[in-house]
Amino acid sequence: GLPDSVVSAMAKAAKDRGQEGKWAVTNTRSSMDPFLTYADNRKLREQVWRTYYNRGDNGDEHDNNTIIAEILKLRAVRAKMLGYETHAHWRLEPTMAKTPEATMALMMKVWPKAVARVREEVADMQKVADEQGDKITIEPWDYRYYAEKVRKAKYDLDFNEVKPYLQLEKLREAMMWASGELFGFRYRPVNDVPVFHPDVRVWEVTKQDGTHVGLWYLDPYAREGKRSGAWMTDYRAQENIKTPVTTIVSNNSNFVPGAEGEVVLISWDDAETLFHEFGHALHGLCSEVTYPSQSGTSVARDYVEFPSQLLEHWLSTPEVLNKYAVHYETGQPMPQALLDKIQRAATFNEGFATVEYLASALVDMKLHLAGEVDINPDTFEREALVELGMPREIVMRHRTPHFQHIFAGDAYSAGYYSYLWSDALTADAAEVFEDAGSFYDRDVADRLYKSVFSVGDTIDPADGFRAFRGRDVDTRALLRKRGFPVE
Repeated sequence: GLPDSVVSAMAKAAKDRGQEGKWAVTNTRSSMDPFLTYADNRKLREQVWRTYYNRGDNGDEHDNNTIIAEILKLRAVRAKMLGYETHAHWRLEPTMAKTPEATMALMMKVWPKAVARVREEVADMQKVADEQGDKITIEPWDYRYYAEKVRKAKYDLDFNEVKPYLQLEKLREAMMWASGELFGFRYRPVNDVPVFHPDVRVWEVTKQDGTHVGLWYLDPYAREGKRSGAWMTDYRAQENIKTPVTTIVSNNSNFVPGAEGEVVLISWDDAETLFHEFGHALHGLCSEVTYPSQSGTSVARDYVEFPSQLLEHWLSTPEVLNKYAVHYETGQPMPQALLDKIQRAATFNEGFATVEYLASALVDMKLHLAGEVDINPDTFEREALVELGMPREIVMRHRTPHFQHIFAGDAYSAGYYSYLWSDALTADAAEVFEDAGSFYDRDVADRLYKSVFSVGDTIDPADGFRAFRGRDVDTRALLRKRGFPVE
């Protein structure tokens, strides 16, 4: 059943909406995900799943299909006017990939391996359901629920056991500590700067010698009117044209606060996301360039996720876990036996994670390669997924009608592949630290700072990666990282 922390958060969500004494599942990923993972009531799981994944696709005044079709048509027309074959060709020209063909080649190298892994995962889950006498066929609203049961059976790993060790405040301290070990940063809380909500806190970031680097804002909690998900924002970019201007960066999340005085516990996935977004913030804080247009995260779309994805690795380092993954009641560090289970299960459910993401990335690219045709988003999505052989037990991570990454602005349009492209760089770069024997190796960290984190868009990203790695990327590292077979 649902963990106490989830029930408590649901009770608070209901109370905040004037429904004290009841429980609310908000229509956000951070609320939906644990409910689908732990709720025993299958009908309620289906209801929550349908409500979440049908956002923007209900045929009412909030339906987005018509406006999405218009956006796609206008993008295609603009690309033609600018002399490009499609919107995808236009958007990819300044990227590391350069062409749609290069992105499709990488995605289709991984896709069949991920789909094959999903078949194995579904078979394992169906076996568990059959053994329990549940008399069901695995559906999308069952995937997380039975995957958790398989995880427990295969690895004796219940993430309910992990969550008490993942305190939001302790993980915030862990990120600060890790960045200090890597880049020499120090953090001092400041209370005399303006904030836009009482939840927001601010730290001054300095180098070891006291040199001011910038300000880091943290806005961790969900509230009415705040967009869903997690992201990094820079309110001021670093520059050094006439006089030095330091950066102001912000990390934003949607964790559900517990009752007053309660420690906020988060999932392992959310902890990885926290480190990921902090990686973006560090990319901004490390910036040492002249022009703000080339500062920090102002780099090619398929390169910008590389530093942030790389930083996720520091969450699972023994140094962080032993010092900061401590039980919220006893203060004891996470037991080594539990750490070992997490490591053994590192690639568990990777088929699901890769397929739900890649389906979105592939549909994004196909939508923006279609040109000036009239598109019905629902029909296009359905036909594209059939053509790809999408497993019926999984849905796109972001269905087209609510795909904010690619329709709330141009930034990720024909660019959602970037996470995979960046992860290929990430996997290869992580092996440099592994080969050095530590993720805190000073020489490797210095090279990472000088060639990747501090240079912004002042050099070609391929040259920056080559300077750090000593060669071009080897995509076999990506397959190894995800536990897929390597030819």
